[in-house]
Amino acid sequence: MHDQATGFRKSITARKRGAINVDLIAVVAAVSERDPCILTVGQRDSLPSGPFELSHRSLQSGLRDWVEQQTGHPLGYIEQLYTFADRDRIGARSEQRDISISYLALTRQQAMAAQPKSQWRSWYEYFPWEDHRSGMPAALKILRPRLLAWAKSADNAAARRERRQRTAIAFAFDDRPWNEELALQRYELLYEAALVEEAGGDRKSALSLSVSGRAMVADHRRILATGIARLRSKIKYRPVVFELMRPTFTLLQLQRAVEALAGRLINKPNFRRLVEQQELVEETGETSLDTGGRPAKLFRFRRAVLDDSAVVSGTKLPLSRA
Repeated sequence: MHDQATGFRKSITARKRGAINVDLIAVVAAVSERDPCILTVGQRDSLPSGPFELSHRSLQSGLRDWVEQQTGHPLGYIEQLYTFADRDRIGARSEQRDISISYLALTRQQAMAAQPKSQWRSWYEYFPWEDHRSGMPAALKILRPRLLAWAKSADNAAARRERRQRTAIAFAFDDRPWNEELALQRYELLYEAALVEEAGGDRKSALSLSVSGRAMVADHRRILATGIARLRSKIKYRPVVFELMRPTFTLLQLQRAVEALAGRLINKPNFRRLVEQQELVEETGETSLDTGGRPAKLFRFRRAVLDDSAVVSGTKLPLSRA
């Protein structure tokens, strides 16, 4: 059995000199009753991964094999996310090139069964500054002065201006709007400023996990940030959120799922109006009694919205602001 806590390191170090080493990594996402979650493995927080081997029929089949071996969780919907091939990533030696091909996989809540080899964790445990559903996160209030101090510490005026502008855009300083799609840029800025554990830095001035978030093995948190940014962008122009929903759901459950993914609240009347106008869902004729109040109508998504013709016409889930 591939041990995730050490296997990733072995796969990028114990190989022939001059080789191009390819690893497959999965960001497996689901939405619980409250939070978006990701699947992790091993004693350290790691994404499911393993080397691409000659026995694998394809990249996707190799990824599916590794994820099922390590988590017991078969994958459904997957799409290629990004290829990470930086020369200096994760301490790679100069005589080899280590490439990680990452994938985004979506699964439904009812498939989130507990497994002894894996865990589901809210992705806001890794990125506490990303959840704005209850207003500005406490983590961001603490990070702001640290980021501004880092910007001021640059060697020259041009560098100070450049750092200040980047932090202002990414973290919505200077009355700029918060852009939920900049999750990767925010993590990379925090890494550059040595405000996350993976960057090293002074342990004496280290921030608490509630501020800097849980660390992950190697550069897996960067890969996870890439997956979050992709999914947050994609729910605005493709109805991929339905890959995360139960077969039937209320409109409030659908709205809560989108809000959880975006880390933002949505205007309820606008959300429902746009969903209905785009004919994304249809009534089942049944109601749910799990709402704590009046019975709510149950809906299912229309398979036609996933057709190419529907995508071309702009079918999407709205992220109108509260």
